[in-house]
Amino acid sequence: MILDRIALILVIIGALNWGSIGLFQFDIVAWIFGGQGDLASRIVYTIVGLAGIWCISLLFRPREEITSVE
Repeated sequence: MILDRIALILVIIGALNWGSIGLFQFDIVAWIFGGQGDLASRIVYTIVGLAGIWCISLLFRPREEITSVE
């Protein structure tokens, strides 16, 4: 399902951003969009968070459904 792949890509982006915060104290999203409080940054954080919630559903799907991606 295409939505699963999009969600997974967004979760990976979020993980890389958190990794850069943890290792280098550098927030890539805030840097690109002008700060953590900027509306664009908050939208990106929200979309990545929603993608993470969507990916929780991957844990509860039958294995056959996940591996039969076209």
